[in-house]
Amino acid sequence: MATDRTVAVTWNGSLLEGAGTIHEAGSGAFGPLAVSWASRAEESNGKTSPEELIAAAHASCFAMQLSSLLAKANTPAEQLDTSATVTFQVGEGITKIALTVRGSVPGIDAETFAAKAADAKAGCPVSKALAGVPEITLAAELV
Repeated sequence: MATDRTVAVTWNGSLLEGAGTIHEAGSGAFGPLAVSWASRAEESNGKTSPEELIAAAHASCFAMQLSSLLAKANTPAEQLDTSATVTFQVGEGITKIALTVRGSVPGIDAETFAAKAADAKAGCPVSKALAGVPEITLAAELV
C-alpha cells in the first residue's frame, strides 16, 4: 500500500531577505515552522532549514530500518539513539551526512551490530533517496 505525505510552504520575499513558513504537516504532527535563508546558511535563530528536516527524516528512517534488521535476526534492540548531521555548503548544496547510532542490543556483538547498521544505512529508503550526496558516513557503537 502506497502512502503520500504532504507539507505546504509559503515563502514571502526574496531568497536572502525573505522568509517562509512550513505549514502544519498533513498528519498534524508538526507545524507551523519558520524557515529562512539565514537559518539555512548561517545561524538558525530558532528557525529550521530543509537540511534540518532532512536530518530528522534520515535519522528516523535509519533507526526504523536498523530496528527491523535487528528484530529479523532475533536480536531486537532495547534502544537505538540515532542522530544525523547534514552539512550544507552554500553554492554546493548538501555535501555530507553523518549518521551516528548507539544501540543497546542484547545478544549481539559489536561487529555484528556495525554490520547491521551498515545494512540499514544502505537499505533505508531515505538513504536511497539521498544517494546523490557525495559523502554519507556512519558511526555505530554498541553499548
